[in-house]
Amino acid sequence: MDLEFRTARREDVPVIVAMINDDPITASRPSSPMEPDYLAAFEAVDADPRNELIVVESGGEIVGTMQLTYIPGLSRRGGERAQIEGVRVAVPHRNRGIGREMLRWAVGRAGERGCALVQLTSDKARTEAHRFYGSLGFTASHEGFKLAL
Repeated sequence: MDLEFRTARREDVPVIVAMINDDPITASRPSSPMEPDYLAAFEAVDADPRNELIVVESGGEIVGTMQLTYIPGLSRRGGERAQIEGVRVAVPHRNRGIGREMLRWAVGRAGERGCALVQLTSDKARTEAHRFYGSLGFTASHEGFKLAL
């Protein structure tokens, strides 16, 4: 499958939001299909040089999305880390290797930028995703904590 990776544009937001919401875990959270907050969030991400909202196209159709955030810090001898978030493949396109190519691309992008580490989090209920990330060499080395505000 021929995949093209590019920075998301404002007109991509409805498709991205639909992919995010087409998920049992996300669907349990209160949300509407196109809240104004999504556009404001897109504008903030798009304006921030430490963030990249990526869409993946095949045949002119958006089939995947993810966000990369580059985090500076003193850990790892001052090495920047790349956080991968919001990884989604459109339902009709799953199980075709798109997610694998997306993660390989993201790791390559982080390497090009000189990052010392690539990290991601995954809901504990996503056991299939955990196996998938493990197959790509990611290790479940930490326990994560969140506090909703």
